Amino acid sequence: MRRAPWWVLLPSAGAPLLLIGSSMFAQRMEGPAYNPVKDTISVLASHGAPGYWLMTGMLIALGACYMITAHGLREAAFPGRLALAGGGIAAMALTLAPAPLRGGALGHGSVAAVGFVLLAAWPALAASRGQVIVPWGLRVKVSLVASAVMAAGALWFAVELQVGHEPGIAERAVTFAQALWPLVVAVSCRVWAGGPVSPAT
Repeated sequence: MRRAPWWVLLPSAGAPLLLIGSSMFAQRMEGPAYNPVKDTISVLASHGAPGYWLMTGMLIALGACYMITAHGLREAAFPGRLALAGGGIAAMALTLAPAPLRGGALGHGSVAAVGFVLLAAWPALAASRGQVIVPWGLRVKVSLVASAVMAAGALWFAVELQVGHEPGIAERAVTFAQALWPLVVAVSCRVWAGGPVSPAT
């Protein structure tokens, strides 16, 4: 099994930093009218929003981080790497279908839904099966739990969009988890001791 290169840590660490940093700056640009509890991150990237260009650049860079990370995670199964890269493409595609300042948009919602599904599925699809030595972040049980948590977060966000209580919090929770997990996997691939581990554990 080829080991992930050291540089995979750079894009995998860049994803959560970009997501948090850009949304915080854009929120500050938006001013007190923006409520991070009720308003989604997509509002910050809407046409006409003060942080539109900042968030548009962030989505492109975030997508690139996912795609480069997928390329570097050599220990991960190919379907998972493909799903992670697909999540990166979906992030970039959101710039072509930004959310309106008020209300919903079918195009934006569809692209976002595809991205959420791909980024929730990639840990389970990336799990290493049939290998004698498996990094912690790619073990089957760990990967299935990660996918289940992300899928539950995406479902929570979908419910909050309908109920309208705390969609901003729900979206931030699931997007941060999805941005952070590639880094967890990359670190486990780099620091893993290399001893024999059952892929089923």
